[in-house]
Amino acid sequence: MGALTASRWPWFALGASLAMLAAAHAFQQFGGLAPCMLCLKQRDVYWGAAAVAIAALVFARGKPGLARIAVIMLGLVFLAGAAVAAYHVAVEQKWVIAQCEAADLSGITTLGESGSISMPKCDEPAWVMFGISMAGYNALISLALSALSFMAARRA
Repeated sequence: MGALTASRWPWFALGASLAMLAAAHAFQQFGGLAPCMLCLKQRDVYWGAAAVAIAALVFARGKPGLARIAVIMLGLVFLAGAAVAAYHVAVEQKWVIAQCEAADLSGITTLGESGSISMPKCDEPAWVMFGISMAGYNALISLALSALSFMAARRA
């Protein structure tokens, strides 16, 4: 990745955010894993990080102080993502009792083959590898991205 700097980090953060969103959509489209409401909230964080990264690339070019602030903001966004994902893990592990919000199904005009629509439950992991759910991997990745953001800010 070369030198981890505030001027380069928004490019990497943007790529990482888009890659995570692409992976989530691939699991949904090709893997048949419908997201629960907490999964969708985790995606929102990556959309937010992508927006901050784009804003940094547009407005902070050639402005080291502003670039550093943007990279710190990215670190905070990724840290929030780690918190949302960790909360989802806590719900999956039944450490926290939470009800998923009801989804707005008003835009759906056709039903599945069974004639009914069922939303995935937040407390049932849809996919697990090596004992870690998708939310668990997301928490780890978000935490790593947050740490890298703060490291890049220190080198500004």
